[in-house]
Amino acid sequence: MMISEDDTDTMTTRTIIKSILAGGVVGSEVTVGGWVRTVRTSKGGFSFVAINDGSCMATLQIVAEASLPNYDDITKLTAGSSVMVHGELVASQGKGQSVELKAKEVRVLGGADATTYPMQQKHHTFEFLRTQAHLRMRTNTFGAVARVRNTVSAAIHQFFQDQGFVYVHTPIITASDCEGAGQMFRVTTLDMDNPPRLEGKIDYDQDFFARGTYLTVSGQLEGEAYACALGNVYTFGPTFRAENSNTPRHLAEFWMVEPEMAFCDLAGDADLAERFLKHIFRTVLDKCDEDMRFFNERIDKTVIETLTHIADSEFVRLPYTEAITLLKKADRKWEFPVDWGTDLQTEHERYLTEEIFKKPVILMDYPARIKSFYMRLNDDAGQHHGEPTVAAMDVLVPKIGEIIGGSQREERMDVLTARMEQLGLRKEDYWWYLDLRRYGSVPHAGFGLGLERTIQFATGMANIRDVIPFPRTPRSADF
Repeated sequence: MMISEDDTDTMTTRTIIKSILAGGVVGSEVTVGGWVRTVRTSKGGFSFVAINDGSCMATLQIVAEASLPNYDDITKLTAGSSVMVHGELVASQGKGQSVELKAKEVRVLGGADATTYPMQQKHHTFEFLRTQAHLRMRTNTFGAVARVRNTVSAAIHQFFQDQGFVYVHTPIITASDCEGAGQMFRVTTLDMDNPPRLEGKIDYDQDFFARGTYLTVSGQLEGEAYACALGNVYTFGPTFRAENSNTPRHLAEFWMVEPEMAFCDLAGDADLAERFLKHIFRTVLDKCDEDMRFFNERIDKTVIETLTHIADSEFVRLPYTEAITLLKKADRKWEFPVDWGTDLQTEHERYLTEEIFKKPVILMDYPARIKSFYMRLNDDAGQHHGEPTVAAMDVLVPKIGEIIGGSQREERMDVLTARMEQLGLRKEDYWWYLDLRRYGSVPHAGFGLGLERTIQFATGMANIRDVIPFPRTPRSADF
């Protein structure tokens, strides 16, 4: 028997399971909704239904007596079915939780075919679950990942809002390549089977925007424009890289947090990055206790210790040149040899954070030749054997290496244009960016934090595809 919408008025207000388990009062009546994890029917005329509603990892046990009018339907419930239940909280007779729900009414909302439902109560590999991205969040692991991601996202906004930053929505469609790497997704409305041509090439004058446009790789340049009017701003949104990398650390679509601060130098940038990371990890430890204990037990037995250590540590400030000296002195053979002017690899970053300093390191003042055009050239004292350096920084943490990259921006018009010419960038493509240096230029700085790598680090998950709801990777956009 199905209970219809008109049969009861007790199904209108739902209480989440997390609240019930945290402080449900025996004898009170509540309504819950959720998805069935397990069903067990006893010979004594009872069925025990464990349901989860996503508010926490734990299930709530429903005790359904044979006297319920739709008891036969209840005994036929299978994993994945959805129900709403109204009843009285009673003291639990089993282990693990203090209360269970003695059902007075059970509404079966949706069934699930036990022969085809993929999320059965058994071990599934993460590789298999990636093929079930629309259902995998019903598992303990991916439910926990989603809740941690939510908490980190809220903590990001809280941090900047509490410090008076203005949240700016920068464009998804752009004509500029902030990083200069050229790995961008093109945006077009042209008929690719028969595109208009001019002198043998595709004529993008006929396209929607009358020029070549792309999905953004960063909101930084637009963020600088707002910082040069509003002071301190931040962006937080999706970014895209058409990089053909099938690795556990790369996605084609990911979320970036990018603060930008006027009247700020590299030292101030580093100070903000340190406070920011500590705030995120303290918040996760404080608000996601159950989920973090799960990750610590099942995924990586060191994640809680690692996050606590970072939150309690004073980050080291280390010039790039000194880092190279330390790495060259190391008594080991590097897979990627190091010398002044080379970009550091993860093996070098982990050595610095895990073995030399045993805490996070902010690496500063990189060679100009390996950094982007917009980074501020240091004065002559910052040169290395006559080669210029830039006021750039990377925040390195144990286990993964770089987690934040940032810099002080070049605010001097003559220096910036000379750098662009040196790198072969067309000034006319950046005319509005150069205007920021023409009209009231100020020292300013910022950084970028990849949300997914932060979630990956906080949870210990091995593959970045498992910390974003629907991953976009080469040859994969199924959902």
